[in-house]
Amino acid sequence: MSSVVELNNAAVGSGSSPEENSTGAGEQVMADLPSHAFLAAALSLKDQVVEATWRSGDGAGPGADPTLFTGLLGTAFTCLRSYEVTDNPLDLALCSDIVDACAAAAAPSRHVTFLCGRGGIYAIGAVAANYKGDHQRRDFFLHMFLQMAQEPALPIGPEEGGFGMSYELMYGRAGFLWAALFINKHLGAGTVDDDVVVAVVDAVLAGGRAGASDNPACPLMYRWHGTRYWGAANGLAGILHVLLHFPLSPQDAEDVKATLRYMMSNRFPHSGNYPSSEGNPRDNFVRWSHGATGMAITLCKASQVFPDEREFRDAAIEAGEVVWRSGLVNKVGLADGVAGNAYAFLSLYRLTGERVYEERAKAFSGYLYHNTGSEVTSVVGSGKVSDIGHGGWSLFQGLAGIACLWFDVVAPEKARFPGFEV
Repeated sequence: MSSVVELNNAAVGSGSSPEENSTGAGEQVMADLPSHAFLAAALSLKDQVVEATWRSGDGAGPGADPTLFTGLLGTAFTCLRSYEVTDNPLDLALCSDIVDACAAAAAPSRHVTFLCGRGGIYAIGAVAANYKGDHQRRDFFLHMFLQMAQEPALPIGPEEGGFGMSYELMYGRAGFLWAALFINKHLGAGTVDDDVVVAVVDAVLAGGRAGASDNPACPLMYRWHGTRYWGAANGLAGILHVLLHFPLSPQDAEDVKATLRYMMSNRFPHSGNYPSSEGNPRDNFVRWSHGATGMAITLCKASQVFPDEREFRDAAIEAGEVVWRSGLVNKVGLADGVAGNAYAFLSLYRLTGERVYEERAKAFSGYLYHNTGSEVTSVVGSGKVSDIGHGGWSLFQGLAGIACLWFDVVAPEKARFPGFEV
């Protein structure tokens, strides 16, 4: 694994085990870097991401990808994260300018989510404007968000034919709810009114019950493109994680807990990893999008919401051990790589307060530190930006996500997985 480009483009072999797609946890990971080294590296990498995706003009033209997941909005989020750490007004101005470009590039669509839709543009735009004290611009983006929230399919349950919009985090209703959570966190509870979100929460719960009607052991189940995914991106882990942020009735809470218990009881017995989808026998992914990483973060949240249910805390710790034993997976980004896996340890650190998890997060971060800097600098310096590969500068598939991780390991008690943890 000599370069970030090789890491970024290395595909995980289908059908192989997690151990075949990674190096051991004790190999090639480097810790004990001082916080100022991570901060300096984060700022440098952020600047390179901005140069490649924004100042070069390649990412802002016609047909640009305006999403947070793989596109230009991920650069805006990275600048916002940098501003929150450094208080540098130039980062905030950059964020606002990039959001405006994303808003202009975003084609009208039913995608209303934070990661892959207009929800992220309007939410980040409102928060950045609020930081700037530009209340007129803030209110504009809030108006656009609330107008988007009138999408008729959002609150429609299955009994009303509500399967026209998916339920998952990337493209569905959970992703809209996460955008509302982001706004309310930064601008104050009730900025997005309960009347807007409660109906959508109810529709998500109703859809899960309808989807699980043929499996009495699992109260909630969802399909995305016909497959019952379990992961954070398009499946149960992501949907349940969002639901755990909202007030739940006793029955709703029991259904969420029972679904988590069903998943916990159906882990792979030898590795402790989680299947990528219902009934899938292949134990081959340990990442945020599929497998133990996303589940560890969701179970951390469940332990916080249900502190008397010790089993969720124990299962979160066990999922973290799966991530650690799996070692260094063959990609670097948040969705499928080392950076995303490091966030499982940051979540466990906040849950338990145990330094071992901070040290593990810094070990993974240190590996990235020692295996990205020189290669990225040489590629950018040569002008061969395309050598990074498709999505290589993006928040979830590439280098912007590493910059956010490095910002977060500087203050791990405040760390949040971008677009997933509030």
